[in-house]
Amino acid sequence: MVYEIVTFGHAVLRRKAKPVGAVNADIRALAQSLLDSMHAARGVGLAAEQIGREEAVCAVDVPRNSERPDCIADNAAIAMPLVLIDPEILATDGTQRNEEGCLSFPDISALITRPDRVTFAYTDLNGQRQTATAVGLLSRAIQHEIDHLNAVLLVDRMSTMQRLSVAGQLRRLQQQAKKD
Repeated sequence: MVYEIVTFGHAVLRRKAKPVGAVNADIRALAQSLLDSMHAARGVGLAAEQIGREEAVCAVDVPRNSERPDCIADNAAIAMPLVLIDPEILATDGTQRNEEGCLSFPDISALITRPDRVTFAYTDLNGQRQTATAVGLLSRAIQHEIDHLNAVLLVDRMSTMQRLSVAGQLRRLQQQAKKD
């Protein structure tokens, strides 16, 4: 099922996700809805909060041809799309600074600095705990979605100058959220 993406100003985006624990049919259906909604919006990642839910579930689907050439081999073992249930970041390394956007902040993007490599743990759709390491855009997408689950938003990663440059857009999103 395709859901409308919740935008900045909606309270659910500032709520920390609740751990899932056991994977069941409802969680699998939520995962499919995240994938469907993400693909319909032409995004590479989506967290449950972004469709108004509070479970610690997110989905990432980074096309291989979107990665830097040096990252493709490193990320080859991570099958796309990737659903992360109760994910956590275990370690990070390196630095990358790239343009980052968010489906909850339509038409807003900013240069954001993040670790280039992330090692993370998560529960898969079969209820098995997994650990993996990602680099490049996949690493960025995973970190971004885990941020959402921790109620950390794109605007929180922006510098003061970046926030000031999009202040009008942020105000409009907040006003629209109040109307909704």
